[in-house]
Amino acid sequence: MGHVVNNDFFKGRGAQVNTHNKFLKKSYVAEHEEGIDEPLLEDSKTQLYEEHAKKIVSVSNSPDLAFMHSINPYQGCEHGCLYCYARNSHEYYGFSAGLDFERKIIVKRNAAELLERHFNQKNYSPVPIMLSGNTDCYQPIERKLKITRSLLEVFLKYKHPVSLISKNNLMLRDIDILKELTALDLVHVSVTLNSLNEDLRLKLEPRTVTGSSRIKLIEKLSAENIPVRLMLAPIIPGLNSDEIPTVIKAAADAGAQDASYTLVRLNGSIAEIFTDWIHKAFPDRAEKVLHMIADCHEGKLNDSRWGARMTGDGHIAESINQLFKISVRRYLSGNSLRSFNLDLFSPQKGRQLGLFQ
Repeated sequence: MGHVVNNDFFKGRGAQVNTHNKFLKKSYVAEHEEGIDEPLLEDSKTQLYEEHAKKIVSVSNSPDLAFMHSINPYQGCEHGCLYCYARNSHEYYGFSAGLDFERKIIVKRNAAELLERHFNQKNYSPVPIMLSGNTDCYQPIERKLKITRSLLEVFLKYKHPVSLISKNNLMLRDIDILKELTALDLVHVSVTLNSLNEDLRLKLEPRTVTGSSRIKLIEKLSAENIPVRLMLAPIIPGLNSDEIPTVIKAAADAGAQDASYTLVRLNGSIAEIFTDWIHKAFPDRAEKVLHMIADCHEGKLNDSRWGARMTGDGHIAESINQLFKISVRRYLSGNSLRSFNLDLFSPQKGRQLGLFQ
């Protein structure tokens, strides 16, 4: 896997390049930098774009996912995680899966209103909905826009079950609503954490909160009896795979009741983004890590096989799976999240816009 890169490292962002968008017929690039007086510059600031969505609940047909219904109040994510599978979806909006993904954020301000309309559909039956299935619903801009909070208010109003997944302790701002949902068995929370190595986090997930802050998030949620699990994702062989027992123990000690994991896979443009990044961030072990990832996915960096893409196969993937299972048995034995209550759902037909009048 020979690879030549420019060793300049773009600090403060995850991706170091803007990959080609296969959906665009035209794009501008600096092919011959020596032929222009000044470098071809792009605005590096985070920019917001409004989407006037007509529906907000997405339905997946993936047999690998526990939740088939999800809401993404934001597309793109300023956290800038290198491995994020959601990067590829940014290309549908005409942006790159690289730097564009983390600095051009699409927001859906009318998400809560659309959720009310969804709940008031004729003959609607409640099914757990995940926030978010794609990008983090508590990414930095949520502090200002509060779209996720407005969605939680709708879930509580209608007494509808919701599952949250995030790696940001901004979630604690909404602990008042989470406690009310917990009292009705209407919420599960998953906290994503894949390393307690701060040097690795700063390079792999540059705009996220520290690993220790996420452990404290688990601790504070657990102290309020809010059902919380560890999402150990993704596991990257040769980078963080050795931390599996340590992370699971820390989460269990903080009060996590369950744990799950996914193995890294580099589909679409993510393979180019990750390969470029790892040669800059960890040049001494870049090729080894890439070979180990490929070993888990039939010799390729990408993997779209139902039933295998999340956990991989082969000797390395199996050793990771066994280490995870042993660690769960040791530190989380007998624990699990209590079931959702699907019997409390209360449609309010004729008052769909109650929160917004």
